[in-house]
Amino acid sequence: MDIDVLGPLGVRVGGVAVMPTAPKPRKVLALLALHVDRVVPVGLLVEELWGERPPRSARTTLQTYILQLRELIGAALEQGAGSAGEQGAAGGVSAKDVLVTAPGGYVLKGGGGLSDVVEFERLAGMGYRAMDGEDFAGAARLLREALALWSGSALADVRAGVQLEMEVRRLEETRLCALYQRIEADLRLGRHRELLGELTVLVSRYRTHENLHGQFMLALYRSGRRGEALSVYQRLRQALVRDLGLEPSPELRRLQQAILKTSEPTPHGARNEAVNAGARDRLARVG
Repeated sequence: MDIDVLGPLGVRVGGVAVMPTAPKPRKVLALLALHVDRVVPVGLLVEELWGERPPRSARTTLQTYILQLRELIGAALEQGAGSAGEQGAAGGVSAKDVLVTAPGGYVLKGGGGLSDVVEFERLAGMGYRAMDGEDFAGAARLLREALALWSGSALADVRAGVQLEMEVRRLEETRLCALYQRIEADLRLGRHRELLGELTVLVSRYRTHENLHGQFMLALYRSGRRGEALSVYQRLRQALVRDLGLEPSPELRRLQQAILKTSEPTPHGARNEAVNAGARDRLARVG
């Protein structure tokens, strides 16, 4: 079974798509796919489908949706077996072996297939470890591969309920974290000019994200655009005060002060003794 959740939902059994058209069975499949090979409790599925006020028939209706999904899985298994010849590709596997009833819930068995979210987490984890080991080229490559698995917003074509909304928010946060770390790796490699276009779009989309704004300031500073870097700080501060009632973080204020105290961008690898040590190191390490 191959599963895609980092974009439109996609579930394929033996290469054959399993995709209910009705919204509620799609929700059930999406939640099961997100937790492939793990038990999804009935309570979570019921909450996803009906919120805090499920009907008395909720469990019976859920069982109906499970049966509908098994019918689709069974049809996919038959189609896959038919295309593989008389011996079949399913090897005697039934729909109940793929969508399993477990104590307290249901399990969608991956059968060793590909899951884009599992692969994303694997590559991102390797990228973070490379960052910790100061292998910035390796980190940039691994995190770029991880991010390439995304084809849009997570579960873009599923009408999410409470549980799926939380999962989508979690996935989007992991995506943003990987993106920030990939940009950080590229900055460490001196790719500041190549990042300007991407960061222009990102700070417009995430108007109060301090880390991305700090990276944009650094990229501009290192590209000889000191005034624009300071303008980015001012726009961020205005947005933070207006929207959240907050001032920029101490780290970002130190970065702004470091840029204010330098008339020209520091050459590659040089140290500017006029700025405080923390901000000076932050500026120098991305040169």
